[in-house]
Formats: sequence, structure tokens, C-alpha cells
Amino acid sequence: MQNTLFIGGGNMAFAILGGLIGSGIPASTFHVIDPSPDAAAKMSTLNIQCTTDWPSNFTPEIVVLAVKPQLMQSVLNSQAAHLEKVLLVSIAAGVSVAQIQDWSQQNNARVVRCMPNTPALVSQGISGLFFTANCSAEDRGIAQQIFSSCGEVLVLNQEDEINAVTAISGSGPGYVFFMMEALAMAAKNLGFTEAQANLLVSQTFLGAATLARQSNDSFATLREKVTSKGGTTFAGLEQLRARGVQEAIVSAAKSACERAVELQKGVS
Repeated sequence: MQNTLFIGGGNMAFAILGGLIGSGIPASTFHVIDPSPDAAAKMSTLNIQCTTDWPSNFTPEIVVLAVKPQLMQSVLNSQAAHLEKVLLVSIAAGVSVAQIQDWSQQNNARVVRCMPNTPALVSQGISGLFFTANCSAEDRGIAQQIFSSCGEVLVLNQEDEINAVTAISGSGPGYVFFMMEALAMAAKNLGFTEAQANLLVSQTFLGAATLARQSNDSFATLREKVTSKGGTTFAGLEQLRARGVQEAIVSAAKSACERAVELQKGVS
């Protein structure tokens, strides 16, 4: 692993760095730039140095752009002099390769666009990666090593596919938590305490997801295996179908993808 600098020390950067260090890479391989005292305090738990500006004693070959999309232009403009010849890895939604190259004043910059998701915080994330054509095999390997340290990786062929990944796995945890919230509410309505409801729901989702990952069956087949004609699951699913839940989820993902496209175009 080459020397890697993170610009931005938020939760996602912390999750990725935690995964990398947990995989056995020395903390001295990394450095973080973030003016927040909270970020410095969090990074200190990983023994990673965090400074408010570009370090004088650390020369990175890789720079991970982990700042909010609305800050990306000013950050790249201000640090452009340091970014020549480095591999730029962006985890910002809605910021295109062309914008990164333009704002960093590196028209031929090697860029990796990535869309991770919040389960990376517990090393169960999924990240979509898009590489510019000038990324070498080594660049690709390094980027995959970074994000596989906190979950799975899906390599994309087209940059626009990042928007679809954003809609499915990037926003997906929000949809899942929404459904968990609803099922927990149902459990409490049936007489369970909040703690009991949360345990029943969280373990049900964890168990179902684990079973799906370990099975060769499709999601539809797994659903059919727990659904007896005229049984309890059948009765519940009939209500979900009657209320258009499946269509609503498909529509939600479509809207999220459209919004990702708007953000990339700068639509507020």
C-alpha cells in the first residue's frame, strides 16, 4: 500500500481507515487533513496523524477526497499544487471525473470515483468503483484494496453507473432502516417493548440477509420458501402487494437515481 492522504476525516473516512488498519497496514501509511478537532480526536484512536492543512512531512501517492460534494471545488482549487501525478480517489456523490480534473487543474489526472455506503462503518459495505482509462492495473488494485477492506467491491464500466449505485446501495440503507422502523412499530403495536421489537427486527433482517448471501436461490425463491399458501407470511405479503410496496420501492430507487443525476449537473 502506498502513502495515502485523506482530505476529510468524517465517518466514511474513519470507516475506511479503520478497515485498512484492521487488515494489517501500518497507520504511518496514512495521513488526514481536516480542520475539525473531532476528526483529529477520532483519527488519534487509529494512531493516524491529522492536520489542518497539507502536511510537510508526508508525501502521498494517493489522495482520497472524502469531503462533502459542495466543498469539493474549493478544496481541489486550494490544493491543486499538491495533486500533480497522484491517484485521486473521490467518494463524493454527484462530482464527475471531469469536474475533479478541472478543479484540480490536472486534465489527465488518474481518477477513481467511488460510491461506498454506511455499512462500511461495520466492515459490511458495498462500494461501486469507476476508473478513468489512464488508471494503471496497480491503481485499480490499490483502489480495490482500499474499499474491500470495509466490504465488497463492484467495478463499473461506465461513469454514469455511479448514479445507479448511489440509488441502490448508497441510499439503500435508508430504505432498509425505513422498513425496519415500520416493522418495529408493528411489533410494538402487538405488545412488545421497544427493546424486544428492536431485537426481533434487527436479527430478522440480519438473518435474512445472511441467508440470502449464503444461498444460491434467488430472492424470489427464498421468499417462496417461507410463504405457505394461506399461511401467515402469505397474508402479510398480500397486504404489501395490495398497498403497492414493491412498486413504491422501485419508484424510490428511480427517484434517487434521478436526483443523483441532478446533483451531478449542479441542480439544487
